[in-house]
Amino acid sequence: MAAHRAQWKGFLKFGEVSFGVALYTASSTSERIAFNTINKATGNRVNRIFVDSETDDPVPREAQTKGFEIENGQYIMIDPEEVAATIPESNKTLEVDAFIPCAEVDDVYFDKPYYLTPDRIGADAFTALRDGMKKAKVAAIARTVLFRRIRTVLVQPHGKGLIATTLNFDYEVRSSAKAFEEMPKIKIKGEMLDLAKHIIGTKKGKFNPAEFEDRYELAVAELVKAKIEGRALPKKKPVKVSEPKDLLKALRESAGMLGGGTDKPKRAAANANAGLGREKASRVSPKSATGAVPRRKAS
Repeated sequence: MAAHRAQWKGFLKFGEVSFGVALYTASSTSERIAFNTINKATGNRVNRIFVDSETDDPVPREAQTKGFEIENGQYIMIDPEEVAATIPESNKTLEVDAFIPCAEVDDVYFDKPYYLTPDRIGADAFTALRDGMKKAKVAAIARTVLFRRIRTVLVQPHGKGLIATTLNFDYEVRSSAKAFEEMPKIKIKGEMLDLAKHIIGTKKGKFNPAEFEDRYELAVAELVKAKIEGRALPKKKPVKVSEPKDLLKALRESAGMLGGGTDKPKRAAANANAGLGREKASRVSPKSATGAVPRRKAS
């Protein structure tokens, strides 16, 4: 981490133990292709200028301030210094409030991950906390002021260190019930369900981030290259969406292709049914294979 600049430095405290730590950004978009806004007529880069919405006069940075709209077109001015004064004073301490089961926080609350590392003096305490959390299979909920805001942070063991993920507040997370309220009540069973399970079974794998390409970035890079070389890219074929009346046929074809390409659809379905039967016979416990605690759903 020496090659990267720490985003935050302070202390992590659990119980009466505290030690120096630093947060480093775990993800970055700096490697993505970036575009500038260009004037089509001249080919020159366009600069952003703030103007008054009524007079159209340019407003320099030193004349700008914050405002809250109280009525249509009416604002109360709030100076940035006034905003800063409302932020609680930070003692730069990431204080652990509680230790909870690792699977208890729904992923929908996750905001941004940071690598959490100790200073040299705090290495022993850091290691004790990390190993203790690993053994107990728990994560820590902590709070501090980060980047001028009070943030709740989930701290978890991660490799040789810890990873601290800022969490969205409850009011920031939209209700899943509202998102899925128009989902139709459909019961899938019989051959259609068996074929879906068969296809899923043939496509099982392991998560390896290195195997996933950013197809958007690759496509944009190819577009830029084509523009430089003065050539056109071939047009993309539209995605063929499966119609409800053709879904069973598409599942049969998929099962046949994934099963080796020579089996007939009916034989693929029969193999899927046989596999499901063996799976049920070998099941010895109703609990999940991972034994994970069910995650709390967003309300």
